Amino acid sequence: VGGRGPVLVLLHGAGGEAGTWFRVVPELAKTHRLIVPDLAGHGASAPASGPIEVRQVVEAAEAVIGTLANGDRVTLVGNSLGAWIAMLIAHRHPERVAMAVCIDGGAIRGPDVSAHLLPKNRSEARASIALTRDPERAPVPDFVLDDIVRQARTGPLTRLAATAASMEAYTLSETQLHDIAVPVRLIWGASDRLVPIEYAQRMVRTLPDATLVTLDRCGHVPPLECPDKLLAALR
Repeated sequence: VGGRGPVLVLLHGAGGEAGTWFRVVPELAKTHRLIVPDLAGHGASAPASGPIEVRQVVEAAEAVIGTLANGDRVTLVGNSLGAWIAMLIAHRHPERVAMAVCIDGGAIRGPDVSAHLLPKNRSEARASIALTRDPERAPVPDFVLDDIVRQARTGPLTRLAATAASMEAYTLSETQLHDIAVPVRLIWGASDRLVPIEYAQRMVRTLPDATLVTLDRCGHVPPLECPDKLLAALR
C-alpha cells in the first residue's frame, strides 16, 4: 500500500505476484493511493499449498478492498486472472467500484488456455511464452524457461487448474455482463495470442459502458512487456 489520491487496486495474473506491477507502480503512486496485493495462493498470500479456487481469490480481494480502501470507491486494474477478478467484483459490488480496467482478461468464457500454461519441458515452455509476447521481443533465456517448467509442476497455475471444474460458476453470461453498472475500460496487447483481441471485442459489444484500447507490439502481460504504453493507456 502506498501513494496518495484516488484508490487504485492492481490485481496481477495467474502465476504472478504483486511484483508484476513494479514497472508502473512508481509513476502511479505519484497521483494515486495504490493497493497491490499478492492474490490468494500467490506470492506470500495464503493458502501456501493445495488447490486454489477462484472463489478464494475473489473473496480475498474483496476483503483486501474492504479493509484497506477506507470506504472509498476504487478503480480496479487487473491483468489476465486479475481482470477476471476485477470484473467479478464490479458485477458483485458496483457500490464499491468506480471503474474496472481489464488488461488482457475478463470474466466471460474464453479459450481454454490450460494446455499452454502448464508446459512439461523447455520446448513447450518456449511455445507457451511465444503466445504471450510480441514476436519481435528478444528470446526468453533457457534458464527462465526451465523455471517456468518447474513452476508448472507445483506452482499457482497448477493449483488453480486443479479446481477447473468449479470455475464455470465464476464466469459471467452476456446478460450478467450487460448488468455491470460501472464503466469498464479494456486494454489489450495487440500481439496477445493467448487471449486474442476477439475476446475483448465480444465484451465491448455487450458491456453497457466500455471502451477498448490496443497496445501495439505488446502481448498478454503489458505491465512487464510494455509498461510505458500501459501507463499512457491508464492515464
